[in-house]
Amino acid sequence: MTRPLFLTDLADPLPTPGSGVRLGGDEGRHAAVVKRITAGEEILLADGSGRGLIGEVTAADKQGLDVTVRQLLAAPPPARRLTVAQALAKGDRGELAVEMMTEVGVAEILAWQASRSIVKWTGERGAKSLRKWASTAREATKQSRRLRVPAVAGPLSTRQLIARVQTADLALVLHEDATESLAQQQIPAAGEILLVVGPEGGISPEELDALTAAGARPVSISDGVLRTSTAGVVAAGYLGLPA
Repeated sequence: MTRPLFLTDLADPLPTPGSGVRLGGDEGRHAAVVKRITAGEEILLADGSGRGLIGEVTAADKQGLDVTVRQLLAAPPPARRLTVAQALAKGDRGELAVEMMTEVGVAEILAWQASRSIVKWTGERGAKSLRKWASTAREATKQSRRLRVPAVAGPLSTRQLIARVQTADLALVLHEDATESLAQQQIPAAGEILLVVGPEGGISPEELDALTAAGARPVSISDGVLRTSTAGVVAAGYLGLPA
């Protein structure tokens, strides 16, 4: 059986093999009460920033688990880092995109308030929606047994997105009318790749012109038009991340 992963604060430096740690708080209660983890089982603990461990549960109560460290784990930052600017989408499509992109190893997800996005993130609604994306990324990290939780930020205006395009090592805009495909691009072995995914209504001509002027390259990934919720993860698959 695959070891379940729980996210928690870990000591710096990491505890040594043979030592004991306590998984408490919400994660500990979830592990003990909902997951029903018991003594003798092995679990993964990670801090979400690339450090983790394999441990054996020695005791469980309603407040958490006592764990003996068996092996230390580490996931160094990848040489090639993928950031995805995901346009806001209606319903749960944005959260689905965040979930799938987290599972394949995207390093950062930026919520983009595109001009054709049907939903608008403002005030408390925007803050609540961003927290939901962050929670989705956290849960997807646990499901996929990754040691790194992707950063989630936004919502970015188009002007703010252009500033990110200008600092990326390579910026790509997924667009159905692009004359070049993603497969034709020379992908750098290291650095940040920024991928821009538009909303259901597509990227406006004005936005495309502004992004292209800032250095982004329009590319296609299909002979059809993918949903905004799936385009980012398909592109990530082409790029072969993480690297």
